[in-house]
Amino acid sequence: LIPNMEAAIERLWKARSNNERLLIYGDYDVDGISSTALLVEVLTGLGWNAQPYLPGRFDDGYGLSPVSLEKCLDQFDVDVVLAVDCGSTAVEAIDFLNEKKIDVLVLDHHQVSVPPPNPVAMVNPQLSDDYPNFQELCSVGLAFKLAHAIVKRGRQEGLQNERDLDLKQYLDLVALGTVADLVPLTGENRKLLRAGLDQLSETTRPGLVALKKIANVSQPVSVFNVGFHLGPRLNAAGRMENPAASLNLLLSNDSVEAEKNANLLDGYNRERQKIERDISTQAVNSIRERFNPEKDFVIVEGNMEWHLGVIGIVASRVMREFYRPTFILASDGDGWKGSARSIEGFDLAEAMRGCDDLLNDHGGHAMAAGVSVKPGRLDAFRERINEIASKIITPDMFHPPLKLDAETDLSEMTLVRVEEMGQLEPLGQGNPEIQLLIPDLNLSSPVYRMGKDRQHAKFWVTDERGSCEVIAWNLKPEDEPKDQFDLAVAPQVNDFNGHRSVQLKLIDWRPAQG
Repeated sequence: LIPNMEAAIERLWKARSNNERLLIYGDYDVDGISSTALLVEVLTGLGWNAQPYLPGRFDDGYGLSPVSLEKCLDQFDVDVVLAVDCGSTAVEAIDFLNEKKIDVLVLDHHQVSVPPPNPVAMVNPQLSDDYPNFQELCSVGLAFKLAHAIVKRGRQEGLQNERDLDLKQYLDLVALGTVADLVPLTGENRKLLRAGLDQLSETTRPGLVALKKIANVSQPVSVFNVGFHLGPRLNAAGRMENPAASLNLLLSNDSVEAEKNANLLDGYNRERQKIERDISTQAVNSIRERFNPEKDFVIVEGNMEWHLGVIGIVASRVMREFYRPTFILASDGDGWKGSARSIEGFDLAEAMRGCDDLLNDHGGHAMAAGVSVKPGRLDAFRERINEIASKIITPDMFHPPLKLDAETDLSEMTLVRVEEMGQLEPLGQGNPEIQLLIPDLNLSSPVYRMGKDRQHAKFWVTDERGSCEVIAWNLKPEDEPKDQFDLAVAPQVNDFNGHRSVQLKLIDWRPAQG
């Protein structure tokens, strides 16, 4: 059901039969790391001679490149390369391997270049619209499907190891990549994630036990825990240094080694948070000084001093601040390398194809992408991408849509009712939390500021029917609700020290409309 899966299985079967040396070449984000870990465990466990390699963001750059492959071939003897979470645009790199008579298999979910690369098998649902059930899978979802196809083939051939292997134990890895890569939590992803979160809650994998402990993640593990506690720590190694520590953590069978790696990742994450905050502040201030809302359809901001490892997160923050498609770039030798985040209706991948002559490389999706700008061409790129955007973006697109599901009052916000809403879990990308309008409210307590920089707020509200606690993340003091107001909120259960209560997460507010 997934394009070229059979051809990939056939080539892998031949590799095992001939004891060929297989290099599993991953990527440095959570999806790439979890995909690599899953395939290393499954394939080595079933008798493949497999070796992982994760490129470094700073030494190798993004994806499958001739430069990083040269390094691999210096380190390892390789007969077959399985590229995971990369390779769909790697024409030059795959030609390089083909010339060396090294077969390449690609397992990826990113858009495929035109012309496409020439591997032995390109397992990518984006190749055709004939595979709608699988087009939203990220790479770890595809890795699980590949593992399933391998086990199925082995069982058909009567192989005992394949008969004995329970793939359920790998669903904790599937949950990590599925949440962290922000794919829609619908259809096949939803099925895999529901089972994956259960597995992650019960996991005995030493690395994840240690990571959950250091991140203070308790049972049951939620989408929020993966997205905000586990995922950022796994990503931090690749952002700050090298992703090897994250892969070692996931593959570790030793609890002492796992704890050491979890501590290392936690340290990287703290360092990442500080650098990211500093750069975000610089970027927002710099953009605000010369921002022209009439002309700046797309924000393009670069600084040679910025840290390459955090610019993707900074791009997300700047995009939310200004609600415009945003490119944030840092030094890449004598050129520029960056990350982009978009708004609904502006396809980054498509727009960058109109700037090919100004770019060394680009890739990604409609809403998130990576880019490398040629030396001396940043201003020209800013001008061109804005010219393209001016023909696509309309003024109404600059206002994020607020989609509310219903209007209600505080008497409806009972623990039983909010717990019933939990049946819609897992909530997240593509399957958003319930958002409600609750009108005509007043503060019934002072606003309590919290967080390291007092950037968050908590307060109680009341109407004539009841009262409830509200939590507001990243709410500036000048933006606190006052007088009588209407709230847009997402109801949630707050479980603190075994006491469960209803809490409303603030989305937005306005003066009461009466």
